[in-house]
Amino acid sequence: MSLLLAAVLVGATLTGCGLLELAGDCEGTDDRVRETAALDILDSRPDGATVARGFEEVDAGCWADSGDVMVYAGRTYAFPGARADVTAHYRTAAVRDGWTPAPGSLLGDLCFTREDTVLWIAFLTAERLAEDGHGSRPGLTTGADYSVTVDAYVNGGAEEGC
Repeated sequence: MSLLLAAVLVGATLTGCGLLELAGDCEGTDDRVRETAALDILDSRPDGATVARGFEEVDAGCWADSGDVMVYAGRTYAFPGARADVTAHYRTAAVRDGWTPAPGSLLGDLCFTREDTVLWIAFLTAERLAEDGHGSRPGLTTGADYSVTVDAYVNGGAEEGC
């Protein structure tokens, strides 16, 4: 038995996976999830944007991987206008709410940071919806439809940044 335990400890050390990392989970994060889901920025939207059908509730929760524990919350909006209108709205609303714009956002998406938290404004495409397991959603991807997501590491794990 002691030989087996020694082998497990050596394997964990060699792979960089410590016992404390294996213990990281979402236990005790319910309050943080609720706080994240209640952030005003999730309900902020440009005139004409509506909560997308099938996405009426804030999608919020927690995930843990390799010792990193992260809470998230997000909303999805249908917007018949242009991406430039969405971008202008969030550049103003996010900064007013204390978020700092991050340089170099991917694929035209917007990214902001505040303390240990990241705010993403991601424009939707049929491909992106399918990748996220939402399949074909009639009524989405007809304008500048987008999602607003907030991610925050709970245990000071890896800083995601943008």
